[in-house]
Amino acid sequence: MMLKILLPAEVLLTQEVTKIVAEAENGSFCLMPNHIDFVATLAPGIFTYVPVSGGQELLAMDVGTLIKKGSDVLVSTRNAVRAPDLGKLKEVVVQQYDVLDEREKMVRSASARLEASLIRRFVELK
Repeated sequence: MMLKILLPAEVLLTQEVTKIVAEAENGSFCLMPNHIDFVATLAPGIFTYVPVSGGQELLAMDVGTLIKKGSDVLVSTRNAVRAPDLGKLKEVVVQQYDVLDEREKMVRSASARLEASLIRRFVELK
C-alpha cells in the first residue's frame, strides 16, 4: 500500500507500507494490502505503520480522515509528529502542547485587550 500523510502546509510522509493501525472515533482498526476500500474519521492518538523494509513506525496524530482506495491510503490531519519510539513520541507531543498552550495564552490575552479597547471606545462615543 502507498501511504501518504497530508498536513495543512506539507506532505509529511509518502511511503510504501504493509500494515497500518489507526484509531477511529469508534475504536482502533488495522489495514492490510487486500483490505476493502475504506473511509474513517480518525481520533487523536497513535498511528502505527509497517514500512515494506520492516520495523514499525509511530506517529502521534490529531483528528483527521483516512481514505483507502485500492492500494493507496491517504490520511489528512491537522497535525502529526514522528518519533523513533513511544517514549520519545510522548516527549515530543508534550513539548508541542506546551508551545501551543503558551501561544493560546498569548492569543487570549491579545483578544481580551482588543475587546477591552473596543468597549472603552464605545463608552467614549456616548
